[in-house]
Amino acid sequence: MTQREQAATAFDDLHTRHAAALNQQAYLLTGRPWLARRAVERGFRLAWERWPEVAVDPDPAGWVRAAVYEYALSPWHRLCPGLRTAPGLREESAAGPSDRALPAALLSLPARYRRVLLLHDVVGLGPDGTAAEIEASVPATTARLAHARERLAELLPGLGLDGQPPLRQREILRARITALPPVPPTAPSTAADVRSGSERSARRTTRAVFGGTGLFALVTLVMMALTPDHSTPPERARATAPHTRPAPAPARHRGTEARDQRNAAREQGNSARNAAREEGNAARDAAREEGNAAVRKRIRQARLAPELR
Repeated sequence: MTQREQAATAFDDLHTRHAAALNQQAYLLTGRPWLARRAVERGFRLAWERWPEVAVDPDPAGWVRAAVYEYALSPWHRLCPGLRTAPGLREESAAGPSDRALPAALLSLPARYRRVLLLHDVVGLGPDGTAAEIEASVPATTARLAHARERLAELLPGLGLDGQPPLRQREILRARITALPPVPPTAPSTAADVRSGSERSARRTTRAVFGGTGLFALVTLVMMALTPDHSTPPERARATAPHTRPAPAPARHRGTEARDQRNAAREQGNSARNAAREEGNAARDAAREEGNAAVRKRIRQARLAPELR
């Protein structure tokens, strides 16, 4: 027998021994037979996909049970109208310990209380094992279990839980819950169907991953091919520098240079006009001084020669 055949045989044996019980537990958690069946299939598919890990686990059945519970109690089920827990069971009368009243009372509990109650009183885990599976502390687990039992005692007085010690309450609930009728009949899935479905799902996932990676690489190559490269290697720039003329300045730079030249010419013209104006003023001032000096000279001469008056 090959290694794959041995793994398939061990998986089939695990499915045969625990699938029915897990289906019943998932039904008590959700209230819908088809959702319970889907949760069990999901748990065993994950187990087959990770069989090397599950095979060496100290409790393979507990590994599958944790996966089934997680899927059955997923919060996103409440967002879809078709995936909510059965409202019919919640609306059933809980006046006595009938076959319909007990599941309805269980579904009225919060999800974390339901899970603790099933793990401790039905599956048979101790406080430590239950706390480890739900990833909570032992005091918190014990408190949830006590609240769940108190709530059931209020809803179903006929169970006889009120006033009983915890060990007796556990015995009563285990006997009552295990005596419930099985899940309404649905099309069962065999271990071979679960294994083949898991392998098909794994192949689809692998193809999708490789397809997405290939598409991303193709798009990247196309973008690289279509994008122009404006960079020039340094070696090429040095080799072509002596043989090429300097590139003309951009139009914006040329306009700036022309404006600067016009401003410089205007400043030179202003400077020349100012210089000419100053020279003209200086010449006029000099001529005026010369005229004044000649007048003063004649006046002095006239004073020195009175006979000339």
